[in-house]
Amino acid sequence: MFSSFLPSQVNQIKDLEAIAVVASIETIALVTPLSQQPILTTYIHKGRGGTPILLLHGFDSSILEFRLLLPLLAAENETWAVDLLGFGFTQRQKEIQYSPDTIKIHLYEFWANLIKEPIVLVGASMGGATAIDFTLTYPEIVKSLVLINSLGYTGAPTFSKYLFPPFDFFAVEYLRQRHILAFNIGSTLANLDPKILSAIQCAMLHQEMPGWYDAMISYVKTGGYTNLANRIAQVDKPTLILWGENDDMLASGDAEKFQKDIANSQLIKLKNCGHAPQIEQPQITSQHILQFLQYGDF
Repeated sequence: MFSSFLPSQVNQIKDLEAIAVVASIETIALVTPLSQQPILTTYIHKGRGGTPILLLHGFDSSILEFRLLLPLLAAENETWAVDLLGFGFTQRQKEIQYSPDTIKIHLYEFWANLIKEPIVLVGASMGGATAIDFTLTYPEIVKSLVLINSLGYTGAPTFSKYLFPPFDFFAVEYLRQRHILAFNIGSTLANLDPKILSAIQCAMLHQEMPGWYDAMISYVKTGGYTNLANRIAQVDKPTLILWGENDDMLASGDAEKFQKDIANSQLIKLKNCGHAPQIEQPQITSQHILQFLQYGDF
């Protein structure tokens, strides 16, 4: 039922919505200047009509974080989601250095091969920083932006650049073990909503892909999007800022900084919502995005 390149743990997912999205994952062998070999790149493409929406996931995540949001958007608009280079289920190659620059190059080639027209770029968390960086480099490609609890002002801790063996491995392994612990504890709770367990399974599935450790270490050592903050004011696209007001991962006040620095922007705060509105409140999030597409400016 599922593609053979996916980890065997995919067969443990029982949630029907998650199964449907996993089953819709497609691949393209993407030729890029980053490697002599094509990069097997994973994506989802649904819906028709309107300006294409392209969804960009967060750090140590995958297109599965949009399993609830994407079908809602695709019901009214052509919608894409892609696994960024070094993340999700997209192939990891040893010769590639994983960084914001290589992510951007790979993303451009994905757009140039499959979408080929201006897009609405939607970025969540780290994906928001990727969206900003991409927009500033290729302004002719991006029609408008949606930032969902985006990185940009809050970056990776400075020590991440100086991780060395074996501490780099232990730091990355921590990311995997926290998901395993959460799933094991959740599995023992009789009254736990099955969708919570499904969410944990989806969040950890890509961590079983070949090369996950090396790619994560490579990316973390770059410091990520640490140098983005002083460029955000250069964004001149209509920008919708969606922000779960109970976000406990990013610095308080980041949402207002985006609104202040991006001239043509609107900030909408989502009540009773944390760092991931696309998972916590997909219906409300999709409504705001589709309304933004309808009016297109502020």
